[in-house]
Amino acid sequence: MNRDKHLSFRQMVDLSFGFFGVQIAYALQSANISRIFATLGADPHTLSFFWILPPLMGMIVQPLIGKWSDRTWCRMGRRKPYLIVGAVIAVLVMAFLPNAGSLHFSTRVFLGLNMAMWFGLFSLIFLDTSINVAMQPFKMMVGDMVGEEQKTTAYSIQSFLCNAGSLMGYIFPIFFTWIGIKNTAPEGVVPDSVIYSFYTGAATLILCVMYTFLRVKEMPPKEYAEFHGIDLEAQKEAPKEGLLTLLRKAPATFWTVGLVQFFCWAAFLYMWTYTNGAIAHNVWNTSDTASEAYQAAGNWVGVLFAVQAVGSILWAAVLPRFKSIRLAYVLSLLLGAAGFASVMFIHNQWVLFGSFFLIGFAWAAMLALPFTLLTNALEGNPYMGSYLGLFNCTICLPQIVAAATGGFVLKAVGGGQSAMFIVAGVFLVLGALSVRLIQVKPLKQQ
Repeated sequence: MNRDKHLSFRQMVDLSFGFFGVQIAYALQSANISRIFATLGADPHTLSFFWILPPLMGMIVQPLIGKWSDRTWCRMGRRKPYLIVGAVIAVLVMAFLPNAGSLHFSTRVFLGLNMAMWFGLFSLIFLDTSINVAMQPFKMMVGDMVGEEQKTTAYSIQSFLCNAGSLMGYIFPIFFTWIGIKNTAPEGVVPDSVIYSFYTGAATLILCVMYTFLRVKEMPPKEYAEFHGIDLEAQKEAPKEGLLTLLRKAPATFWTVGLVQFFCWAAFLYMWTYTNGAIAHNVWNTSDTASEAYQAAGNWVGVLFAVQAVGSILWAAVLPRFKSIRLAYVLSLLLGAAGFASVMFIHNQWVLFGSFFLIGFAWAAMLALPFTLLTNALEGNPYMGSYLGLFNCTICLPQIVAAATGGFVLKAVGGGQSAMFIVAGVFLVLGALSVRLIQVKPLKQQ
């Protein structure tokens, strides 16, 4: 295996720079979807159902992108064609989604939802599908082009850029409010501060993705095979494996890290779903979605998520310094659990900074460490992209389960949205306990 090729810091940044723009779009979706649908008239007890769509699309799309891109070798590259297609579609949808309440749809209700919410739902489906198409190639390119000894650093850089993008996306609404863009609107209409945020995010997304597209040159098949120790002739003669066959042959690391992922992503789904309502009630003492106080709380959610992103950025720089990847994982999740649990008991908007800063530690670990563990376990496997696509199901499935059961859990904890943060904290503790099941593959000698 050719292990002499080392990427410079600049090359690793170029490899993931487009992720910065993609994550701005994802952050705008994460921080504002509950706000948008609540504004359009969704009930808090059904709010989590809207969050089923994004992970469901991820489960469908990302394994296919992995499978198809494993077999794609063209002039543009292997993963890059999917990257650019996803980015273009995401930009188009981002121009429409926040306008769902402004397009003068009929007030007619169909299956319990007004037509504005139906438009928002279909826009959300296309937005999350396109974000998934654009996002997955970045993870695959690190697996393709970075050696084992550099992967923790490369995925930490990706985590840093991801959280820097999140930071930008989260603060856009409050920034536009600060410069004078209206943060209130008639009932059922999304404020201009949110609409302008989506427009700005769309422009940034396409510029960042184009930067990586133009700067990064993927390996041709022969060089890729030499780098990963793959016998091209044997691979050509071997029967093509289907996704279900690959799943049956997945290494143990796939399943044990997947168990940790289940608890972690369920916790964060509850955060994305219920933060707006929890902060509006605990700090602004309102549940009226048309009120100025509720929209102010919505802006503050963006600030809190930005604080989370700052915590993630700083912690991502610390993670490569841990000698034990499992210790780093456990500590990150436990600190995040403490952050989640504290939210229920805090009624001061500024004190919440500490809670979300700690939550950022867990987020940084979730973005970097699972992919380091899995890609190292898959080293030399010709189906790297397919496995990473399948692995995305360990991100999507827990969100679907959490979204489908969110209303029942909310009722079980008394109906207070802030109580869902206790549930999220318990999930992260369970995730930390599950880390001990992961077998860490030692690095090969150079």
